[in-house]
Amino acid sequence: MNGSALYETYARLPLAFERGEGSWLITADGTRYLDFAAGIAVNSVGHAHPHLVAALADQAGKLWHVSNLYEIPGQRRLGERLAENSFADKVFFTNSGAEALECAIKTARRYHFTNGEENRVRIITFEGAFHGRTLATIAAGGQKKYLEGFGPPVEGFDQVPFGDLEATAKAISPDTAAILVEPIQGEGGIREVPAGFLRELRELCDKHGLLLIMDEVQTGIGRTGKLFAHEWAGITPDVAAIAKGIGGGFPMGACLATGEAAKGMTPGVHGTTFGGNPLAMAVGNAVLDIVLEEGFLEEVSRKGLLLKQGLASLADEFPHVVEEIRGSGLMVGIRCKAANSALQQAMREEKLLGVPAGENVVRLLPPLNVTDEEIRDALERVGRAMRALSHSAEEKSA
Repeated sequence: MNGSALYETYARLPLAFERGEGSWLITADGTRYLDFAAGIAVNSVGHAHPHLVAALADQAGKLWHVSNLYEIPGQRRLGERLAENSFADKVFFTNSGAEALECAIKTARRYHFTNGEENRVRIITFEGAFHGRTLATIAAGGQKKYLEGFGPPVEGFDQVPFGDLEATAKAISPDTAAILVEPIQGEGGIREVPAGFLRELRELCDKHGLLLIMDEVQTGIGRTGKLFAHEWAGITPDVAAIAKGIGGGFPMGACLATGEAAKGMTPGVHGTTFGGNPLAMAVGNAVLDIVLEEGFLEEVSRKGLLLKQGLASLADEFPHVVEEIRGSGLMVGIRCKAANSALQQAMREEKLLGVPAGENVVRLLPPLNVTDEEIRDALERVGRAMRALSHSAEEKSA
């Protein structure tokens, strides 16, 4: 066999890490990288956080897996804590964000089925969205690059232009079950949905008897300075999908719903083998211990402002490199004038890691407990990377 035994579905960087400490990743030879990728908004409290390590190690010595044939006390506790701190009454635990979205889609369809309207299965989504890699969620996202080669897209999704209320209203039919939206499109390029538009979507759903589904896989669990990003708009959804940050690096997700929305999800209609396992629940509860500490979310907002203001200054300094600074809390995007891959490469040369996104954006998604000093360090590295790009552009035009 030539090359790796792995599927060649990733264009991996020739870079590997041996260990992590907080906001830092360290290679086998001891080279330290400041990690403002955080596993794509996953390592919510950094690498090797002592509280998470202790929770996982303690649970690992007791019980790993029993399945949902039995009560799992950690699952009941985490579900209750998520419900107490959100709009939700009911929680279903999954292994990933895509599975959480699948559960959300099924919840919406079963809700209408239970109401005697089994025709109501269609869900309105928005251009630029990313909801996962399953056949249903790539159809929901509607992006051609993810749909190509996988046969006819799964039926039931109607996509409308981003932020277009008139088009959204026109797309509603007697078969519409729900509207699905990300409060901030992460993969789409850190595109914030205006709070006013989210409120208008809530009103549309109320008017037409639809469920409002929030995809909070990337924005949830404190990433924007609220536990859930939709809170900034002062609204509540009927269903929400979370993942990434709730596990702090351990694979897990959840579908949250009101009791009314979840009424069709009765015994036997949905399930999972690994979802809600004792290991994941121990880590999820440990993450909430930290994120729900008094003042933690306010600190995320303050640090996000520090990062965004610093980037705005760099945008003023390097107008030939930066088109725009976007984002909320510690979910920030640099829209580039040149290829975003060029800025990423220049940042890596400065031992700083970011994440690419749509619309030629580089995302900065540091751990939520990143320090002010690390933010300033990152800004210095971004500045040096932009200066190198700017010099390179000047030399090419000379």
